[in-house]
Amino acid sequence: MLSRRHLLLAGTAAALSPSLAAGQTAAPAPWPTKPIRWIVNFPPAGAADIMSRALAEYFGTKLGQPIVVENKPGAGGMLGADIVAKARGDAHIVMISSAASHGIGPVLYKDVPYDPLADFTHIHLVGTFPTVLAVNGTSPIASAKELIDMARAKPGEVTYGSGGNGTMNHLVGQLLALSTKTQFTHIPYRGSAPAMNDLLGGQITALMESLPTATGYFTSGRMKPLAVSEDQRAPTLPDVPTFREAGFPEVVATNWFGFSAPAGIPPEIAKRWETEIAAALQSAEIKERFEKLGIRPGTLGSQGYTALIATELPRWREVIKAGNIRAD
Repeated sequence: MLSRRHLLLAGTAAALSPSLAAGQTAAPAPWPTKPIRWIVNFPPAGAADIMSRALAEYFGTKLGQPIVVENKPGAGGMLGADIVAKARGDAHIVMISSAASHGIGPVLYKDVPYDPLADFTHIHLVGTFPTVLAVNGTSPIASAKELIDMARAKPGEVTYGSGGNGTMNHLVGQLLALSTKTQFTHIPYRGSAPAMNDLLGGQITALMESLPTATGYFTSGRMKPLAVSEDQRAPTLPDVPTFREAGFPEVVATNWFGFSAPAGIPPEIAKRWETEIAAALQSAEIKERFEKLGIRPGTLGSQGYTALIATELPRWREVIKAGNIRAD
């Protein structure tokens, strides 16, 4: 049998052991231990998909596990977002969150299955780009002011298309209409492709479209950009004024995309992701790929990105209310 002295010595040794000493914590569990699911809540070939696949490819084997990109489109991005929201505490699932799924959808739809702030760990802003007001390349309209003057002269006859009701591009058009007290007729389409086809075919007067989607059309001259919605000119369209420069200072909006995980993941993993994403966005590889599409790499970390979402929600709620906009 062990003597009292042996027990005391054993207890003292255990108390002084590095793993149990005061102020020490157990080493974090290894991560990742299995493939990471990367949810893209929009269809393939869109901005969210392009950014996701560029980053997933960049990480490659850096994390020691493969990254599996899954497209889960639907309900304005909310279907994919709900998958992540319901995976609380799961550190092996992430997503590209966006203005659609976390800034507009939650205040546009009545029955949103998740809380855009409480159900997520928002880690980093990934990229931003403007909405562009465009007309057919052969249109005589040469500026945003000319389009507004035409709409004022013919109330309701000037049409503009977007890739869907309640999308960011639609709401930028609504901002323009509200701020200028001008009556446009909005034509919603099921995606950007049919909207751009109708602009080229002359079925609509103008189009509000995301820069990455329309870049090729501007380069070819088939579409003519009139103004961009961010407060800075787009690097790929240096000669195109912002709406503010064009005389419409209230029309400032950004299409934003970020990197998010479910709520409840370990803080050390959230911090690891924040560090990894920040490094990726500063890499020459990602900068080059984003630049070609007119995407500015995000610079906001977890705190700043979460604050951005919290600010955008009430802003778009007011625009939606003022325009009496309803979800499709």
